[in-house]
Amino acid sequence: MKKIAIYMRVSTDEQSVDSQRASTLARAKALGGEVVVFTDVVSGMKSSRAELDEMMAGVRAGQFKAVICYKLDRLGRSLAHLAQMIGELDSYGVGLIATSQHIDTTDANPVARMQLHVLMAVAEFERSMIRERTLAGLEAAKKRGVTLGRPVGSTSIPDERKKKMRKLLDENPKLSCAKLATALGVSVGTAHAWKKSL
Repeated sequence: MKKIAIYMRVSTDEQSVDSQRASTLARAKALGGEVVVFTDVVSGMKSSRAELDEMMAGVRAGQFKAVICYKLDRLGRSLAHLAQMIGELDSYGVGLIATSQHIDTTDANPVARMQLHVLMAVAEFERSMIRERTLAGLEAAKKRGVTLGRPVGSTSIPDERKKKMRKLLDENPKLSCAKLATALGVSVGTAHAWKKSL
């Protein structure tokens, strides 16, 4: 039988999950079945959270029938992240319950599903706006003559360094660019460009 996952999060050790625990456990009890609790003490902006990652691995493994949280902001770090998680839960047939926001997709609740689809649409709109602004910024930079991308390492080698580099490579032809860069006092990109130019 599939289990129920409860996810709780606070940002600091000084905060308590007590209010989240009471609400989510009561809802889990009403659903019935074995409950697995995941608790993170970490900022909501962190992209990787140990307990959240473990819970989502369980979702992907088909262990859970529902995920319960107190509020959606406890779960997702941003609207886009939340939309991604909702989409993933939906694709694995896992219901989502946010107890304080009266969202429950476990019983084919059409109102809750509509709320989630609106959230996902807003997140998609936000992603497309960010992409559009980024592309516009890049285009404006190109028009101003800004060279985009990573700078290419210098290919002109001073004679003194050229001799030193040849000596190092003769002694060890498999010398890495990182070690060569350290020995010559240049960037790895420059060492790579110089090595290629020999």
